[in-house]
Amino acid sequence: MSIAAAVREQSPAPAGANEAIVAWVDEIAAITSPDEVVWCDGSQSEWDALAQSMVESGTLTQLNPEHRPHSFLARSDPSDVARVEARTFICSETPEEAGPTNNWRDPAEMRSTLDGLFQGCMTGRTMYVMPFSMGPLGSPLSKFGVQITDSPYVVISMAVMTRMGSAALELIGDDTEWVRAIHSVGSPLKPGQVDVAWPCNETKYISHFPDTREIWSFGSAYGGNALLAKKSFALRIASVIARDEGWLAEHMLIIKVTNPRGRVFHLAAAFPSACGKTNLAMMKATIPGWKIETIGDDIAWLGKGADGRLRAINPEAGFFGVAPGTGFGTNATAMETIWGNTVFTNVALTDTGDVWWEGMTDTPPEHVIDWQGNDWTPESGRLAAHPNARFTVAARQCPSISDDWEDPEGVVIDAIIFGGRRATNVPLVLEARDWEHGVYLGATISSERTAAAEGTLGELRRDPFAMLPFCGYNMADHWAHWLSVGADLGDSVPRIFQVNWFRKGTDGRFLWPGFGENSRVIAWILDRVDGAVAATDSAIGLLPAKGALNIDGLDVTDADMDELFAIDKALWLTETDSTETFFDTFDGRVPAGVTKQLETLRKNLS
Repeated sequence: MSIAAAVREQSPAPAGANEAIVAWVDEIAAITSPDEVVWCDGSQSEWDALAQSMVESGTLTQLNPEHRPHSFLARSDPSDVARVEARTFICSETPEEAGPTNNWRDPAEMRSTLDGLFQGCMTGRTMYVMPFSMGPLGSPLSKFGVQITDSPYVVISMAVMTRMGSAALELIGDDTEWVRAIHSVGSPLKPGQVDVAWPCNETKYISHFPDTREIWSFGSAYGGNALLAKKSFALRIASVIARDEGWLAEHMLIIKVTNPRGRVFHLAAAFPSACGKTNLAMMKATIPGWKIETIGDDIAWLGKGADGRLRAINPEAGFFGVAPGTGFGTNATAMETIWGNTVFTNVALTDTGDVWWEGMTDTPPEHVIDWQGNDWTPESGRLAAHPNARFTVAARQCPSISDDWEDPEGVVIDAIIFGGRRATNVPLVLEARDWEHGVYLGATISSERTAAAEGTLGELRRDPFAMLPFCGYNMADHWAHWLSVGADLGDSVPRIFQVNWFRKGTDGRFLWPGFGENSRVIAWILDRVDGAVAATDSAIGLLPAKGALNIDGLDVTDADMDELFAIDKALWLTETDSTETFFDTFDGRVPAGVTKQLETLRKNLS
């Protein structure tokens, strides 16, 4: 009897499971040689049992239930703490299909490499089979996947981040398309060998095969390397599916905003890291009469609805948030969300059995156990939590979650926002003249390097559509696809805006207070959609008319406002040269509509 047949006999598939999935699971089991196969049902009892087993093995520490009920802390291996972009590959047929912003590998060569790595890689371990839905079960905008893993940490995380288990498996029929995702920590166990708390492998590959809708991940158990439903499926593979099917898979938050007149709007917004994305997703408005609610904090799938308008869903079921910098002063909603039922990774452990990280409180505790399990005090001279420390929590637990966050038809998108982190040039808020101009704004999202360690000070770090590490095909073709989607929507396209919370004055201070006060900018944007406020034209786009942006009660002077919206034509012309150089890296694939916008900008500035 073969290994796969023996394992299958011991761990049969659930009754009614799709035969294509069963055959695929058998195929992977024959390659990886697990001791056991478990088909995950997504139940709370399953989650609790896995968590308890990891407490016993040392992978998890249960937190004090008086402070953080039903919550756990994981400490990863120090070599396995973040996404490994240098080891993340797009294996399309040609390098041109992947484009210059992706790491490309020949599919046949990569499969040969992976075949060797995965051979017997699950020996001594359990192989878990996780069927899941990205998006609400039964939504026409949702997609299915099945992930195989040998990491129980990945199982409990996927149970939070997706609709995982029996309910998803039952919806996958013979005609249902589903993405195949294979993951292993790459650490087989010999008979009698004692396992480590966080198994992983120095060799790491996160490989995407867009043509066959497959993801193969080896060597890491951390975050986006291992939770393959997240960046790998929901963006890299889904962006290719979206291109082929005529919709968009984007690195965007979604919020619901109600104005004082009772009108409800929905916005999607793309921000690179460290640009205020989570703060906006969970923002508490500071101006009377405005209410902001959360639909999604990271990823949006957008497509044309039956009514002809652009609609969006949050394909995820949970938040995988960065802990450091999150506190009641910066994001009270996030802090209220993680009161319990949360898995924390690589944060510090307090003497009372709770968690702590830099930015959580104004004053650090006198003593904690740091993310590597060592004693720490404020005098230690190192961080207590890893800078990429995370919390994993169900979205339904968020106090600002909107009642329509799981609308199977998706919510109508009234406006799209692009933002970067710019100390100069880019104004606080800008409205695109039309969809094509908006696509140009998305294609030129950038942040300025602010530390010597990041490169030349002031140099632009390009991150078009905030998708630089996540687009599964040529980025220039992505822009062309956006133009195509806009043409299909016609007069129903949402308005597009650009924001910049981080502009500095000549004295080096931030000109805008940010955080909750950013709701004032959101108010102007939606008042523009509602036709309630005026804008003035400029060389770079539409700016708020004098007095149209509500700054009542803010310590922002008229001189500050002038600087926030100042346009230095010489600096802008220099930036257009930088943009042209960036476009040249795409070997002539940048769509004419985008290059036309660059020439229009130059003409306006001149």
